[in-house]
Amino acid sequence: MSDQLLGDVKELALLTGRTLTAVIEDSLRETLSRRQQSIDRPILHLTTVGGNGLLPGVDLDDSATLLEVMDL
Repeated sequence: MSDQLLGDVKELALLTGRTLTAVIEDSLRETLSRRQQSIDRPILHLTTVGGNGLLPGVDLDDSATLLEVMDL
């Protein structure tokens, strides 16, 4: 464990009034729980239709541009 990470965990333990062990155990439980939830999640299959793909200049990571294109 890096010194920075250990220092952060110790600070969290101090701020929350818990032991270092309790903070580490809680973090591990949360990580394992999230992993199990992703395993239990059903696979989503999207239905697509024929087309020519994206319009020129459309960036799916740019929500402002997407809104402008959808308003047309």
